[in-house]
Amino acid sequence: MLADALEHLVRGIVDHPDDVRVSAVALRRGELLEVRVHPEDLGRVIGRSGRTAKALRTVVGALSTEGPVRVDVVDVDRR
Repeated sequence: MLADALEHLVRGIVDHPDDVRVSAVALRRGELLEVRVHPEDLGRVIGRSGRTAKALRTVVGALSTEGPVRVDVVDVDRR
């Protein structure tokens, strides 16, 4: 559910919504949501001084009912 909500939010921000991928990984200390975007959209998702990324983390953290969630933003070129 959190991955779907995060994907919906990020698709509304970027210019290439078809390149948005969100993968969820369960870790010992909580869940990791990894967001992959087109390289041209990376700055748009991170935002000035990381404000947009921080806002996305805040919203996803507020939606989480199962514990801590970590959100990482990655461009599609990086593995």
